[in-house]
Amino acid sequence: MTSHDTTTPAPAPADRQVADVAPYDALLLVSFGGPEGPDDVLPFLENVTRGRGIPRERLVEVGEHYYAFGGRSPINDQNRAFLDALRVDLDEAGIALPLYWGNRNWDPYLTDALAQMAADGVTRAACFVTSAYSSWSGCRQYRENLYDAVEDVAGREGPDAPRLDKLRHYFNHPGFVDPVVDATLAALADLPEDARAGARILFVTHSIPDSMNDASGPPEQGGGAYVAQHLDVAGVVAGRVAEVTGVERAHELVFCSRSGPPQMPWLEPDVNDRMRELVEEGATPAVVLVPVGFVSDHMEVIYDLDTEALETADELGLPMRRAGTAGTDPRFVAVVRDLLTERAAVERGEDVARSSVGETGPMWDVCPAQCCANGKGPRPALCGRDA
Repeated sequence: MTSHDTTTPAPAPADRQVADVAPYDALLLVSFGGPEGPDDVLPFLENVTRGRGIPRERLVEVGEHYYAFGGRSPINDQNRAFLDALRVDLDEAGIALPLYWGNRNWDPYLTDALAQMAADGVTRAACFVTSAYSSWSGCRQYRENLYDAVEDVAGREGPDAPRLDKLRHYFNHPGFVDPVVDATLAALADLPEDARAGARILFVTHSIPDSMNDASGPPEQGGGAYVAQHLDVAGVVAGRVAEVTGVERAHELVFCSRSGPPQMPWLEPDVNDRMRELVEEGATPAVVLVPVGFVSDHMEVIYDLDTEALETADELGLPMRRAGTAGTDPRFVAVVRDLLTERAAVERGEDVARSSVGETGPMWDVCPAQCCANGKGPRPALCGRDA
């Protein structure tokens, strides 16, 4: 599927009650993008880092991660599989809504997707972003990208881009959390029996600059939403795992994929550094890595965890297992439908019940003013109160 195609909705049987998704006439999957072959790798990395002053030699170094997997990121194929599963889920619910897909950094680009939607006569679309947590890079930057794409379409000949509404954050939606719990249990069960009871759970997410975490969430809440949201989910998962196994295990949040200059503070500890510390302290006989910050097994998972962290664990003689991500688990796919029908009801002025677990509670539909501020200064963004 490209931005120029839509998945074809199947007709609903006459006796099936069709979920109401008005006022939406399309759904847009918004994602990061990734190279599809070796020739794409450096241009893709240039797109990702444009304006950040990253030396070319650093891009070449990072490019080796992709070349080790044939120069192809798994993320686009994962998005294709997710869209196929979502089409089935929506069809089974009687929701005949066309699906589109646009990326931030690689084909299919957001601008092309919006131009195609406009040409197809779409007037208002809900957007599901493959980033679950609050931060500039995980939320507001996508909102800035949506603004830029709408402006790009406005500068072309043809109809205007549709109105866009971003569906709420879902890091604490049970349809995301439940698959993480089950994946953690499976990883624990795969550890050597003599190490299982004392195993420590390391919840892993993408590191970001300390300043970006400090600015995450609405200013009136004091920042730090990125870390706080991960800790909330980690606590829920660890608690559920303890209930099932009858064992209370130590758990903590660690980070991967740091990419900034050494002089800039980023969230720590790095997953590799923390495993070394645990072995030096004699603190655990084994670890389970739970990539709770990621919705699918893209490059940060298959390289940073399955390759680099596994090498570290082997070097240390530390038994390690990596839990799976939500991916195309039917419960996670159904999150999109739940958020879509929920938001549609809100837009129609109806009361809704919002699903969430943990202490944070259901997130907002429209981002508050100055939420997850851009560290380089204000930029226009859609789907927020200061847009």
